[in-house]
Amino acid sequence: MLLNERFKEQGGFLFRWRGSLPFLLLPFAALAVAQAGNEVQAGFGKGAEEFCEGLSIAVALAGALLRVYTVGFVPAGTSGRNTNGQRADSLNTSGIYSVVRNPLYLGNFLVLLGFCIGTQVWWLVLGVALVFALYYERIIAAEEAYLVEKFGGAYTVWAERTPAFFPNFTLWRAPDLPFSLRTVLRREYNGLYLVLVVLCAMEVVHDVRAGEATWQSWPADWSYYGVAFAGGTVAYLIARVLKRHTRVLRVSGR
Repeated sequence: MLLNERFKEQGGFLFRWRGSLPFLLLPFAALAVAQAGNEVQAGFGKGAEEFCEGLSIAVALAGALLRVYTVGFVPAGTSGRNTNGQRADSLNTSGIYSVVRNPLYLGNFLVLLGFCIGTQVWWLVLGVALVFALYYERIIAAEEAYLVEKFGGAYTVWAERTPAFFPNFTLWRAPDLPFSLRTVLRREYNGLYLVLVVLCAMEVVHDVRAGEATWQSWPADWSYYGVAFAGGTVAYLIARVLKRHTRVLRVSGR
């Protein structure tokens, strides 16, 4: 079998299970958290440790916001979470898709990278980046084969000028549709809540391990995170009810 065909075959399998396979990284993340200490602070000082924490949050939030921005402009039948097979009712080439072909995967990578930076364990950051590259390389190969077959020359022309993963902002073209917050809430509330939960959990675990707080001293030591977690949980539950039991978050054509 040709290497390109093998990539497409493997990509088809990974595409179907792309929502579950990342959980295979959890044992390695747990090992990294168990191994993590105060190496950054010991080697470079308290300022370096705080920089890593801030960088972790900034990178993860950048990935989440990129997903929000992308989903807020896409039409129905595109950029979905379908797992049974490829689907694209139209070809997205405007807005964020005018500067990068896979903005949602880039957003996923930034979120995951932010989580890894937060552990302050270098081998986890490098290992996850490598696994991510191999993982999504195959998924993208399978998706592109489908899009070439469906859209033909239109897709080829767009793909030739638009980077697959590293944005070229000189190519920017305004979105064809207005931003829809309701679409974002309907499609992204799970992912946004997960980002909040992980960032709060990482801060709690880090402070306890570093001896800067104790479980008994909560919520005083984590007041900001406690408020963010409580507020995020309420927002998550509201969005879940609205999606499952009403049509408030439904937008025509989205």
